[in-house]
Amino acid sequence: QVQLVESGGGLVQAGGSLRLSCAASGHTVSGRTFSTIDMGWFRQAPGKEREFVSAIRWSSSRTYYADSVKGRFAISRDNAKNTVYLQMNSLKPEDTAVYYCAASPLRGYEVPEYDYWGQGTQVTVSS
Repeated sequence: QVQLVESGGGLVQAGGSLRLSCAASGHTVSGRTFSTIDMGWFRQAPGKEREFVSAIRWSSSRTYYADSVKGRFAISRDNAKNTVYLQMNSLKPEDTAVYYCAASPLRGYEVPEYDYWGQGTQVTVSS
């Protein structure tokens, strides 16, 4: 099984920055390891559905972003460290949510149906 552990969340003022990390360990049921798995970030605010934020292919050859974060957030990964990152700049109060790391999309990057999920990390942006 793949285990995902997010870190880096916290409280920041509007306009500030945070970098989230997601450390992966283990392997999939089929034996795939982190370096061969596409990864995604989602977020969920209170009372709202989980929404797509960003995704990255296993090779880092392609990245994807929700329109709401384009130009402000950047996803990257270090396969040697089994870690995916989400650099968040110019944060807004509406970015406040629990951010989840996910591995191995089942139905496309933007659909919150992935094989593995982390426990989430809280990001709070004050105005």
